[in-house]
Amino acid sequence: MNSLTILTLVIIAAANMAVGGCIGICGIAGFLLPMLYTGGLGFDVTYALALSFLAFLVSGIIGSFNYYKAGNLDVKMSLKLGIGSLIGAIAGVFLQSMIEKSTAKTILYLVVLFSGASILVRMWNEKRKAASAASSESSAPSDPVRSKSIADHMGFLIFLGITTGAICSLSGAGGPVLVMPLLVACGVSAKIAVGVALFDSVFIAIPACIGYLSRITWAEILGLLILIVLTHGIGVWLGSRFAGKVPVQGLKIFVAVFSVCIAIYMLI
Repeated sequence: MNSLTILTLVIIAAANMAVGGCIGICGIAGFLLPMLYTGGLGFDVTYALALSFLAFLVSGIIGSFNYYKAGNLDVKMSLKLGIGSLIGAIAGVFLQSMIEKSTAKTILYLVVLFSGASILVRMWNEKRKAASAASSESSAPSDPVRSKSIADHMGFLIFLGITTGAICSLSGAGGPVLVMPLLVACGVSAKIAVGVALFDSVFIAIPACIGYLSRITWAEILGLLILIVLTHGIGVWLGSRFAGKVPVQGLKIFVAVFSVCIAIYMLI
């Protein structure tokens, strides 16, 4: 890590901007960053997670702020979920220090594989539900009521936060790719679920970022950290600006298929 080439820095900057753009558009793709660092650039797992969660902190703050301005962030639900995620993230960082590096990589690749596959399954389900809803529009307005009831179940949200927070901080998954579909499955509307998941990723990223950065000599790569913050932040900002002009479904399919293929290749 002491002698990063210009090409490596360019790859890191471009990847953070591209992934940030995807997050700004559709709220997913963060899990590709630790995959790039470990599988593509050969970084140590701890370094990869430290760099990744620094980016997730940036995208979580910017993304959730944009969703809040658009009225698509349930703050009460987010705070309840965030309490659990904070606890889970601390536990995940602690658990990661107790396992072998090769095992940590395998967990990362399996989570990426699951994340990509879950995106495809969720899109198929959404398409199927949209087709059935077209024939019975009277059932559509049930979302807001169910969303409110989920927000009132503090125990459930804290448990969900602890579980997903631990998995995300241990494996390097950003958070939204796991939290968002679970919230939708519980009856939360898709837009609210993305906003809540992005805000929740901040609660996961803070302890994970502190924990992993404390294990490396981050002062030696301060320039790289600044580069990541800037490029990822620009990517998220641009993505959120052009969110309505980009075919979101096509982007999701590309990210999902790419993730599944890369994860399978790395596992093999």
